[in-house]
Amino acid sequence: MNLALPIGFKTLMRREVLRYVRRPRNTFLPPLITNVLYFSVFGVILGNRVGEIQGVSYILFLLPGLVVLGAISNSFENSSFSIFHGRWNEYIQATTTSPISHTQMVLAYVLSSAFRGVLIGILIALVGAVFTPVTVRHPFYLVAFMAVITTLFAGLGVIGGLWARDFDYLTVMNQFILRPLVFFGGVFYSLEILPPLWTYVSLLNPMVYMVNGVRYGFLGAETVDVGPNAALVVLSTAAVAVVVFDIFLFRRGYGLTE
Repeated sequence: MNLALPIGFKTLMRREVLRYVRRPRNTFLPPLITNVLYFSVFGVILGNRVGEIQGVSYILFLLPGLVVLGAISNSFENSSFSIFHGRWNEYIQATTTSPISHTQMVLAYVLSSAFRGVLIGILIALVGAVFTPVTVRHPFYLVAFMAVITTLFAGLGVIGGLWARDFDYLTVMNQFILRPLVFFGGVFYSLEILPPLWTYVSLLNPMVYMVNGVRYGFLGAETVDVGPNAALVVLSTAAVAVVVFDIFLFRRGYGLTE
């Protein structure tokens, strides 16, 4: 049985990965500096006043949420920028007219962007380990949630890159839609401290399930507000649906033929 990947898929995937790996100052330095500040200010300075949340130190409680924030932001930004930049400079036609199926094109963009998100998530966890001992209680769930959420947001980034009409569109989507959802998704607090009404409202935010899933992988059941199993199924279904929709858009030529 031949399991070799198609040469076109491997070539596009390699190009997309090398695009950000070869620019570490743009790819890895900003999240490194940002998360050193997060851990220093929120984890160390405020953490000494907050104390413990759900039986763990505040800085350790904070870590999974920051991993999610960095991972999904970079997954989204990478695919959206790559698609839009290719459209803007009119070199994406070299990809769309090549003998690569639309499915392979989408998977190359999505998987390369998801890989970047995972790398950033690992980097943030390593930064956190400098400030506090980091444990992984449920490695399967941690790996599964990281793979699913980065794939989901890489797929959403493809949609954003096809939809955007200029660079401001990408900024609006990331800064005014994505990041507020993350910050109100339980990154910096537990849902237990909220009034009942706002707890129910928060449960409508999909970021809550992502943050809690990764937190479960790191810290265990004692620190989460929602169960991981149903969240993993729902998020996996959403990731598959988004990637299928990406393939549909590529086949229709949406945003590619203007």
